[in-house]
Amino acid sequence: MNYAENILGTIGNTPLVKLNKIVAEIDALVLVKMETFNPGHSAKDRMALKMIEDAEADGRLKPGGTIIEGTSGNTGMGLALAAIIKGYKCIFVIADKQSKEKVDILKAMGSEVVVCPSAVEPDDPRSYYSVSKRLAEKTPNSWYVDQYNNPSNAQAHYESTGPEIWKQTDGKITHFVVGVGTGGTVSGTAKYLKEKNPAIKVWGIDTYGSVFKKYHETGIFDEKEIYPYVTEGIGEDILPANVDFSLIDGFEKVTDKDGAIYTQKLAKEEGMLMGNSAGSAVKGLLQLKHHFKKDDVIVVLFHDHGTRYVGKMFNQDWMNKMGYVE
Repeated sequence: MNYAENILGTIGNTPLVKLNKIVAEIDALVLVKMETFNPGHSAKDRMALKMIEDAEADGRLKPGGTIIEGTSGNTGMGLALAAIIKGYKCIFVIADKQSKEKVDILKAMGSEVVVCPSAVEPDDPRSYYSVSKRLAEKTPNSWYVDQYNNPSNAQAHYESTGPEIWKQTDGKITHFVVGVGTGGTVSGTAKYLKEKNPAIKVWGIDTYGSVFKKYHETGIFDEKEIYPYVTEGIGEDILPANVDFSLIDGFEKVTDKDGAIYTQKLAKEEGMLMGNSAGSAVKGLLQLKHHFKKDDVIVVLFHDHGTRYVGKMFNQDWMNKMGYVE
């Protein structure tokens, strides 16, 4: 008989799927790494389990402990899955710009959720960075995950996502395109792929209101680049330790409007009900089309599932209200 011992055994080995109609103007093979096939429906399941196992191994996370983290939702889901199986409690701090579905899903998995304002500075005591750290300091037998700076985040993708993509493309991948947030997915995957073939180009998808693109190009952390944005899961107003800029060949920014519209297009043209960052990744890919040649093999990573955005990008009333119409 072939079965997993528990739900954690189904993490990884996600399929590659060809994009067709939506990338018709790109004269190359475009494949999607469908991370929504993970049990928590996102790429974050990989690093959540790795971070927990590494914290157990060195004693940071003790039996019966409480896991505390600031999350945009998906890391929380991955942590919650592992916590249920391993017997931990979870407290997650989430910014108010994240979808209601993400909050509801975390609560449904038995986690406590604290919602904080998103339109504040990172060091503001009300920010989700500050609140999660403060909760960890005052909660007995707790472990603050710190996915932005936790090296196990990138290591998980170095050990699994990178090798899977290399094997699935038979080593023919020429470009890797992915939205960048905490930096774990892009850095871990890129490190593995570039060790296999240094000629592989890595493009990070960024959003307006985030500091990544300008910092990568100039080395300047420009606070004038920072302003509130709607796109979820990518971009940052800080420089996480997990973003290894030396592994990224370039960043491409995508507007909130374009990201939302292309999230809908993916569902209607490819049958892929994906999250907000997938729409941004596709639009960014199209903006970069002059970089690609006929024989190139491009892999785009789709982070999460569209069910988390039913009240937003998949709600036409919301789209109309935001002005996100072509």
